[in-house]
Amino acid sequence: MKLSRRVSWFLLAFGVWSWVIWVTFAKNLWKDGSGLAFDDAGDPTAYFWVHLLLAVTSFVLGTVIGAIGLRGVRAARRADA
Repeated sequence: MKLSRRVSWFLLAFGVWSWVIWVTFAKNLWKDGSGLAFDDAGDPTAYFWVHLLLAVTSFVLGTVIGAIGLRGVRAARRADA
């Protein structure tokens, strides 16, 4: 399958965006002071585990999508040369 240059850049940007957003979210989740992520004893709650799973899944998908976009951008550059 051949990706257009525009789609390749979009996928690459999506991968980067996903990492920026979810790293920020994970940091905020870890430092949560509202009592949602950790109970009074300091143990993680179900809220923490569910949102950590969402973050990890988004890291994996963002990496895969970004890698596909990067391969498309590189292929487009080689085609131009």
